[in-house]
Amino acid sequence: MFRRMVNESIRIGIANDASSLRRLSLLSYNQLAQYDSPSCYKLCAISRAAGILASRKKSLKRGFPTRMPYAVRPQLISCYSFKTKNGQLEIPVARGKRLSIPLTKHTLDTISQPGVEVRSFTLTHNRLCLSIAREAPRIECASTVGVDRNLRNLTVGNDEETRHYDLSETVRIASTTIRIVASLKRDDARIRTGIASKYGMRRTARTDHLLPTATKTVVAAAVQRRQAVVLENIQGIRCLYRKGNGQTRKYRGRMNGWSFSIAQRQLEYKARWAGLPVIRLSRRETRGSSVTCPRCGERLQSDKRLKRKLWCSSCRVVMDRDRVAAVNLAWRGRVRFARSRPPILLGAQGGAAEAVKGNPTPTVIPGVDAPKLTQPTKS
Repeated sequence: MFRRMVNESIRIGIANDASSLRRLSLLSYNQLAQYDSPSCYKLCAISRAAGILASRKKSLKRGFPTRMPYAVRPQLISCYSFKTKNGQLEIPVARGKRLSIPLTKHTLDTISQPGVEVRSFTLTHNRLCLSIAREAPRIECASTVGVDRNLRNLTVGNDEETRHYDLSETVRIASTTIRIVASLKRDDARIRTGIASKYGMRRTARTDHLLPTATKTVVAAAVQRRQAVVLENIQGIRCLYRKGNGQTRKYRGRMNGWSFSIAQRQLEYKARWAGLPVIRLSRRETRGSSVTCPRCGERLQSDKRLKRKLWCSSCRVVMDRDRVAAVNLAWRGRVRFARSRPPILLGAQGGAAEAVKGNPTPTVIPGVDAPKLTQPTKS
């Protein structure tokens, strides 16, 4: 029923060219009276439909062809009229009737922590997801640590210390999966698609624990050293692939299979959950971070014999490009950190990023509007 209400709201929105939540609510709420469902689910169905329509409008604005949108997965979403009681989640299913869903011990331990509040839930045929928020204690930071995301590793550090987290296992698993899927010779495309989907889920299951473990270690070390996390902006990095410039299809496959945004999302929510400031550099501030000498500011030179190492013609030293990027990011984040207003430098407030009832003010990122970053001059 919830899925049908979402699709009905989508139909009404397309018929009236409405994608905003306010206008869609005015048009759809009375039309959803035909469904025998609590009013809280009608509001959430309209909200989900507004999100789908907004995504479609964005695609059309960018010139991408779109099909008729509709909700496929049966699910139930709400941020109203539910409560946790006696180790169970109670949700309304009809007038005067509630459904009790038992919660696991890990979930109960998490939501019972001081300051933790359940904001919404998402129920599917085999999974229950809770969106939670917490008032994180503020952490005063005196330094920064840069995070350089690469396909095979995660490099974290500053001019004092640099650490590498090996992620080459994810590349090996991905290449093995691609080779197995490419070896399928069945003529039926539907069967090939089903088998490829199973191998894709197997790949995900084998790699899901590698990146979360690394990001958890990074945030724990930053909290212990009281360092703000500096993240680079590498949007559009897949555009480095150009047909005809000698790059193979394998290079293109590796670039398209690199989920660099997952590491950023995990670092951000884990840092904010701990109350640690997160500094996101712009693309202009990120540019040249891996090829600029952190000592003198000169452009580093490359050599095929050195592989991932670069050398400086001024300092006469050879440096690892991943360490160079982490050090430069930490330094540029420190400049942004110093130019921010003092009240913002004290920390960040953690919380859920989902737009639901009663969400706190989003986490403030220090110095988003800081002036142009300047490079160190040669002495």
